[in-house]
Amino acid sequence: MDEQEFDQFAQEYDALLRDSIGASGEGPEYFARYKVKDMADVFSRQSPDLSVTSVLDFGGGVGASLPYLSEYFPQADITLADVSRRSLEYAARREIPRVSILHFDGKRLPLPDNHFDAVIAACVFHHIPETEHIALMAEIRRVLKPKGLFFIFEHNPWNPLTRKVVDNCPFDENAVLITGPELRRRMKNAGFAKVDVAWRIFVPGALRAIRPVERWLEWLPLGAQYRAVGSA
Repeated sequence: MDEQEFDQFAQEYDALLRDSIGASGEGPEYFARYKVKDMADVFSRQSPDLSVTSVLDFGGGVGASLPYLSEYFPQADITLADVSRRSLEYAARREIPRVSILHFDGKRLPLPDNHFDAVIAACVFHHIPETEHIALMAEIRRVLKPKGLFFIFEHNPWNPLTRKVVDNCPFDENAVLITGPELRRRMKNAGFAKVDVAWRIFVPGALRAIRPVERWLEWLPLGAQYRAVGSA
């Protein structure tokens, strides 16, 4: 993970992202919220009796997910970890209660074993060299509690609009998109015994009234993004 690469975009991150996704008819807030809501929905289905008290926002950058993590997991202490010190400065300015800001070296998280109920990596791994993926996923598994869940959200390279958005986004210049099946394979190689993949974001903002149908399309690998959930 390259600290300097993300330091240079920290100040303009929101504006650059908003401009690059304009064709979707939604702003960055929509994409950040849907991911965290997905997390909460999965927990309510798979572990309804589990109270989520600790969440790691891995590679959380300027903290776009923090307001929604705080909203959907109000009992949780949240840790945002990133390699970009400048991005972390902007995340800290949000001053959201129960949030800790953590710089790490891109290799090992300075955190104890079995610490988090949930980990989210929101569109992070396509920025990381592929040779580092399995080791980092194993590191995340180390800090995850035995019944915890690891959520990865990624852009779907099989969606042509997604490829266009990524190609036009300045901070995605060096991005290497990952297919859902390949990401599942890497997560399993990192030690996650079960990995479920669901495709997301089929309906643009102009047609948001029909978005309820999306829940019936998660099997179709044509959504703009996808979600992989790993459990030990």
